[in-house]
Amino acid sequence: MLIRHLTSLCLSRVPCLHQSISAELTIINSSLSHGCVPSYFKNAVVTPLLKKPNLDASSTSNFRPISKLPFISKVLETVVETQLRSWFSKSKLSDPFQSGFLKQHSTETVLVRVHNDLLMAADAGKCSVMVLLDLSAAFDTVDHNVLLNRLNALAGISGSALDWHSSYLTNRTFTVKSETFSSDTASLTCGVAQGSVLGPLLFAFYILPLAGIIQSFPDISYHIYADDIQLYMSFMPHQLDRLATFVLCLTQISNWLSSNFLVLNANKTETLISAPPELQPKIEQEIASFCPSAKANIRNLGVIFDPALSLDSHVKTISRSCFFQLRNISKVRKLSSTADLEKIIHAFVSSCLDYCNALFTGLSKTSLSRLQAIQNAAARLLTKSSRQAHITPVLQSLHWLPVEYRIQFKVLVLTYRALNNQAPSYLSELLSPHTTSRNLRSTSENLLAVPRTRLKTKGDRAFQTIAPRLWNSLPSNLRLSNTVEVFKKHLKTHLFIQAFPR
Repeated sequence: MLIRHLTSLCLSRVPCLHQSISAELTIINSSLSHGCVPSYFKNAVVTPLLKKPNLDASSTSNFRPISKLPFISKVLETVVETQLRSWFSKSKLSDPFQSGFLKQHSTETVLVRVHNDLLMAADAGKCSVMVLLDLSAAFDTVDHNVLLNRLNALAGISGSALDWHSSYLTNRTFTVKSETFSSDTASLTCGVAQGSVLGPLLFAFYILPLAGIIQSFPDISYHIYADDIQLYMSFMPHQLDRLATFVLCLTQISNWLSSNFLVLNANKTETLISAPPELQPKIEQEIASFCPSAKANIRNLGVIFDPALSLDSHVKTISRSCFFQLRNISKVRKLSSTADLEKIIHAFVSSCLDYCNALFTGLSKTSLSRLQAIQNAAARLLTKSSRQAHITPVLQSLHWLPVEYRIQFKVLVLTYRALNNQAPSYLSELLSPHTTSRNLRSTSENLLAVPRTRLKTKGDRAFQTIAPRLWNSLPSNLRLSNTVEVFKKHLKTHLFIQAFPR
């Protein structure tokens, strides 16, 4: 259906493409009906790129391989991926806590839920242990026979459909090319194709049984983003003996990974302990058999978590990075138009300020001031304003919401999506409608229940607490918006008026 739609669309606009499109359509339909993928579709051209400009080019470990596949092969994969994802959904063969490469899922949705759980546990007086598991070249070590058997046994895929996947996985080749070098063709005997459309979905299905192992330990929570696995457990200070269960779970995960040809990178596996200082040595001792030492800070999907869950270290890192970028941008200010300069600032600075800023609710005044100073500097650079000029009129003229309101904007958009089935279920389940024993006018205003908390620095910062509070403060007509686009438009206007009152 997708191919036919694309064909009719192209032919209606460019009639001369008729023969080319018809030929490609014939190839794709023949591939699907015969369960065979053309060998040309399975050859990748790999280009090595230096990870950072200042790295030693003589060391191969400093390069990142970029795999390029033929365009027509990606069209074929898109057709199969659409059907396969639909089949997995109907068969309920997905992990609700796997967020990699899924629509309406992101690193931010994962971190909002994890950060929420840790904050609520701390608010209840609990300690928490988090372990981030890192897999070495996970996509490259997938065993084809295991994957095919899993597709057959778990998903019920058989016949020509299974033959197609077998053909897709086997006899793949690659060639390494650089500016002056081209290698001989080599075979790929394992792994899912890098740079492919179907590869990420197949990998997520390959590690699906891992969820069952973790779920057999009800006290342990987890989230997976592609091949990044994070586990965390909360407990009262007098329940240190429960950490034995945590270690047992980690051991079983390690054994499963080994038996499925996935390699756990012990050097990059990180541990964070959120507990009173006097308990940390005891906790480290309990988990020492699997996690040798805990770190003061860990980088979790691009956000730096600290034991106090304050995110102060993360804000300092953002500050250093953004001011470095602003200094570089200032050197090309005279060479760029105002419009282009604004695009550059948004690409290198605003994007850093906005990444996962739904976690920034309730930041300390010092951290919030650091973030606002970045935005102020960017606004002055763009408008060529002096440091002595009052910043409020500058931000207002640019129509930039201040950092505090940008944070509120992100939280409220996530809330709207969660309430309208446009966000992962693990966020939606954190929000509950406000109910009363009597039939009041507020019943129809789409209000949310606000859970009780003890600490402003913990529970009051959690998504399930701050989201209802911000949501309930909105005008009722805004809460009842029909689409997320309409909601965003009116929400920005509402917050803009609050930020810059007349």
